Amino acid sequence: MQETTILETIERYIRGEMLPEERVYFEQLRKSNPGVDQMVVEHTIFLNQMNQYGETKELKSRLSEIHEALSATGEIREERPAKVVVLWKKYKRVVWVAASIAGVTALFISSVISYFSPKLNSAQVELLGRRLSVQESRLNKVAIKLDSNNTVIAETSRAIFTTGGTGFLIDARGYLVTNSHVVKGTGRIEVQNSLGEYKARLVYRNDTTDLAVLKIEDSTFKASPIPYGISKTGMELGEEIFTMGYPRNEIVYGKGYMSAKTGYDGDTVTCQITVPANPGNSGAPVLNKDGDVVGIIRSSQHDAQGFVFAIRSKNILHTLNLMRNDSTLSRIHIPLTSAIKGLDREHQVQRIQDCIFIVKQ
Repeated sequence: MQETTILETIERYIRGEMLPEERVYFEQLRKSNPGVDQMVVEHTIFLNQMNQYGETKELKSRLSEIHEALSATGEIREERPAKVVVLWKKYKRVVWVAASIAGVTALFISSVISYFSPKLNSAQVELLGRRLSVQESRLNKVAIKLDSNNTVIAETSRAIFTTGGTGFLIDARGYLVTNSHVVKGTGRIEVQNSLGEYKARLVYRNDTTDLAVLKIEDSTFKASPIPYGISKTGMELGEEIFTMGYPRNEIVYGKGYMSAKTGYDGDTVTCQITVPANPGNSGAPVLNKDGDVVGIIRSSQHDAQGFVFAIRSKNILHTLNLMRNDSTLSRIHIPLTSAIKGLDREHQVQRIQDCIFIVKQ
């Protein structure tokens, strides 16, 4: 079904213009096809936004008419506006556009939570939230300017990133490890944590092991000690583990255990873990109770729904040993011992989270 046809059908569904038989069929389609259901949600939000905009515009127009009528009859007096009011009138279009950038995003997220959360499962809401985060990122990269006629011009001032995953520090000077498929393209790379957003470059990639190493090259980045160590032994069957990554534009904690010693189709480079994961978790560290990194999430297998696999930590160490053959990378200092062993989980998470980054390309 072409996209224009789908949108026309969705509009008829939202406006209640479908025959009963059509509506039953379409609702079954929504249940069986998450993509169609997602389009219904997004298009409903869009229509609500347009309706709210029209109502606001109509209200402003009505208030303006009332004001003019009262002025004409002398019931209110026009006084010379203060300087602040003059400035506001002069630049209000610029302020309106800038405020709209933040307002639309906030309203989108609020609408999803308040209106659609009863109808969507957690995975769908999480996916929609991630898409909205992408839109927010794009909006935040718009520069507002005025031309010679004081007309507002919106320009894209920075690159727009279309893919993302997670990465974590392996050297306090700004070296991170992530999945190779997260940085598959050739475009600009940026990483971001709770402290800021930084430029980074690719220094090593191995598509066979699906591992890549990045280096933060930004004067605003400040080195700090890494609290976790990279384990040489990895994890054991049934061992409790936890992860921290970016399936959306906010760090997310997940808890689980190792459920199989091998990965998909008997792969020995990876192992199977039971922990919630989405595409944005690719490259996230897998840690044991002592705060040692025992693996890195590779992403869930599309051919095996519900399964999540992790690259064993020994492969991270092997990759770093190969990198040391390059003299420019020989001075990478890998943390091998955890400084958070014995701490409760809450304090471990607090110490770890600033070492984990969104990877954007």
